Amino acid sequence: MDFKEYQKKSKKTALYPNKGKNYIYPTLGLAGESGEVAEKIKKVIRDKGGVIDDETRDSIKKELGDVLWYVSQIASELELSLDEIAEGNIEKLYSRLERGKIGGSGDNR
Repeated sequence: MDFKEYQKKSKKTALYPNKGKNYIYPTLGLAGESGEVAEKIKKVIRDKGGVIDDETRDSIKKELGDVLWYVSQIASELELSLDEIAEGNIEKLYSRLERGKIGGSGDNR
């Protein structure tokens, strides 16, 4: 499956108020789901000495799927293509890599 197909299929499962005119709802969902990923990683550090076992890996994989779903809905709400987002991000990162600017901070480096 590519991003275009994922975005189309995931959009069919989006049920929230004012779908198509509501970028706030999926943005809040993204914040919550990314927090769940962070929480699972925190517990790996606290409870498992930083070692990720198969059960934890599978659990994180599911949460990352939820993160992807919310990213897809935000993109759809803003009429953006996940493919274009991914392509633009890689272009930006490779440009930084080629210019020796991969480290540091700020979007325009």
